[in-house]
Amino acid sequence: MRYLVATCVLFLSTGLAYGAGKPKRAKNVILLLADAGGVPTVSAASLFGYNAPQKLYVQSWPHLGLSDTTPVGRWVTDSAAGMTALVTGTKTRNGFISQGPDGIRGKKDGTPLKTILEYAEEHGLSTGVLSNVAIADATPAACYAHNNDRSNLGAIFNELFSPRFGDGVDVLFGPGRTRIWESAAKAGIDLDAAAKKSNRTVYSSMAEVGENARRALVVVDGAFDLADASKKAVRMLSKNSKGFFLMIESDAHTNDIEAGLTRLVNFDKLIREIDGMVKPAETLFIFVADHSFDFRVVGGSPDEPLLKGLAEFRAANPKGPIRTSILRMENSHTGEEVAVTAKGPGAENIHGFLPNTQIFQVMLTAYGWAPKATKR
Repeated sequence: MRYLVATCVLFLSTGLAYGAGKPKRAKNVILLLADAGGVPTVSAASLFGYNAPQKLYVQSWPHLGLSDTTPVGRWVTDSAAGMTALVTGTKTRNGFISQGPDGIRGKKDGTPLKTILEYAEEHGLSTGVLSNVAIADATPAACYAHNNDRSNLGAIFNELFSPRFGDGVDVLFGPGRTRIWESAAKAGIDLDAAAKKSNRTVYSSMAEVGENARRALVVVDGAFDLADASKKAVRMLSKNSKGFFLMIESDAHTNDIEAGLTRLVNFDKLIREIDGMVKPAETLFIFVADHSFDFRVVGGSPDEPLLKGLAEFRAANPKGPIRTSILRMENSHTGEEVAVTAKGPGAENIHGFLPNTQIFQVMLTAYGWAPKATKR
């Protein structure tokens, strides 16, 4: 009995001391967004890449939750509303880029919502946005822009040159140059003139970025190497002694099943590499999807390829849904929760079922910041 009492007292005293201590703060936050990378896709990526379940690096992280993805007024989100919730802590309507639901899509602006990137800029951190889809598309755009219609690529990109906080995004790498410039021209916006006026250059290739650069905007046409660009971004952003915020998106849509799973496996490998480039005690990693996708593994075994019969089925049914003995795919977003995994300071706040808006709060808390009023 004496031993039991002593043990209980020791446990309580150490537990209270631990709870009374200040939580560790993150110097850096890296938000890793697998667009359409829901639980079925993440699971299938492990089977596809390693012929076994739960072999992805992000599946080994100690903190796991299931995040709601619903937008305002619907059960199924698009990337604009989904990403807005993640980076602002506020749900909005489909099609809106970091604006509140009080607007009308394409007609009236909603209340501008302050993003985690803007908080980082306000606090003097370096910031970065990378994607292997058009860099003014919904997911990356929600980090740095505010617009009532995600299709306004030119106007969205133009916001880079008039930041609301700090000196704006430091590192932005991605594709979509022709689409963005054409969209801007249709809206009467001269992006080259806007860049020059703000003393910034938008390079057309990664090769133009100097080794000692701390800031750079690169928008390419054609092939874009997300892995090389991401590692370069981490090296650049790490030069700021105050820390950084970085968002990296990889397209995990499985309308083209082989391409989508390949991208996700490669993204996971990249995440492991990036983890080796930063100090674990200083960096919060969060892996999440903005929404899930109607894709399922319904059969198969380790003795047969996951994509068995896919090419033949697609050749006979080029436009229809996928129906093989192993796979199903309906080519649409779905509304179920998505997995969110995390490691590093603040990761312990990812657990259980949670709204996607809470992920913004987890990042803000990890930095040790409190929400401030949104600037109009």
